[in-house]
Amino acid sequence: MAFKKVTFTQYLPVTLDEAWAFFSSPANLNEITPDDMTFKITSALPERIYEGLIITYKVSPMMNIPLNWVTEITHIRDMEYFIDEQRQGPYRMWHHEHHFREVEGGVMMTDLLYYDVGKWFLGRIASLLFVDRRVRSIFTFREKKLKELFPG
Repeated sequence: MAFKKVTFTQYLPVTLDEAWAFFSSPANLNEITPDDMTFKITSALPERIYEGLIITYKVSPMMNIPLNWVTEITHIRDMEYFIDEQRQGPYRMWHHEHHFREVEGGVMMTDLLYYDVGKWFLGRIASLLFVDRRVRSIFTFREKKLKELFPG
């Protein structure tokens, strides 16, 4: 499988408890997603994530075309990491690890994202032309938003 791996790291000037509380609440996902993705959670949400949680969305990541997206929270180690994986959606494969590590004065958050748009010709072209750039722009937006939400 020819997937892409992207790593994003960000320092948050908050306690590990605060970081975990924010990121383990699925309702906060909308707040850190760019408005132009027209992101809407369509399933009922619990207060906190749990292994096996299925979350459904409508999202328009490209050209304002609405898509159904289904993710599952597959693994959780409390206060350390959780993993979500796409079960249905625009990617052939999407595996997103969210890691949290307490550091002096805050938390170092690291995202490891593995994704594949598919090997078919149009998938490769789409990846080169806009998907890879769009993925990076989503995390750039999130970085700026988190700096607003958690100012140093």
